[in-house]
Amino acid sequence: MSERKSFLIDMDGVLVHGKRMIPGADRFIRRLKEEDRKFLITTNNSIYTTRDLAHRLKVAGLDIDEGQIFTSALATAAFLKKQQPSGGKAFVIGELGLTEAVHAIGYVQTSTDPDYVVLGETRSYNIDQITEGIRLIINGARFIATNPDATGPTESGISPACGAMAALIEKASGISPLFIGKPNPLMMRSALNYLDVHSEDTLMIGDRMDTDVLSGISAGMDTVLVLSGVSTEETIKKFPYRPNYVFPSVAKIIPSNFDEAETEDDD
Repeated sequence: MSERKSFLIDMDGVLVHGKRMIPGADRFIRRLKEEDRKFLITTNNSIYTTRDLAHRLKVAGLDIDEGQIFTSALATAAFLKKQQPSGGKAFVIGELGLTEAVHAIGYVQTSTDPDYVVLGETRSYNIDQITEGIRLIINGARFIATNPDATGPTESGISPACGAMAALIEKASGISPLFIGKPNPLMMRSALNYLDVHSEDTLMIGDRMDTDVLSGISAGMDTVLVLSGVSTEETIKKFPYRPNYVFPSVAKIIPSNFDEAETEDDD
């Protein structure tokens, strides 16, 4: 008998580069399904809804249900709902993935005396929206951002991400945001609860030392770094912590190799 592991898996840089599947990612997902393992795709990307992401992955060649995807937008919405269960008001800077998640928890999205300014990823930041957000934060709205990633990987190379814009707003307003996504263990705890698994029985697979690996460690999970995205072997040396395992890509990962043999007491 063995104790079967579950998996939280980052998306960009681990399974895909933009719209292109990382070679072998489809075989890894098939292994997880064939072994009937619990797994959840966790992404700091808040642009898309889970349905959109499931379609995007399918087009890339990965058969993953929308219920197996958990975004920083969903984690942010869960946090806002816990803060004000009866609903609140938010000025949201982001795309449908974030605006829909905030709408689903009963929040009103407005620029009139909002409780929060919520910043997410977007394809094109609007300077008028950014200016409005800065003014609202200065006037007392609490500043929340979906994730601290300054850049993200695409098929064409890296591109600016939420953390870069958050830094601009922080510089202008003098107020630091609370980042909900990785590496904040809030997102990992929310994902573990969503999957109904325990951290000790789950591995975090990601391509970034500063978000994926750190969030896994902070949440009490063993971590796997793949070198198919942002971080390299040289990157690892720059951090005071290390992943438990390093692989070139998920194509080289055999899920059953992480299972622990169960022992019996000698009574």
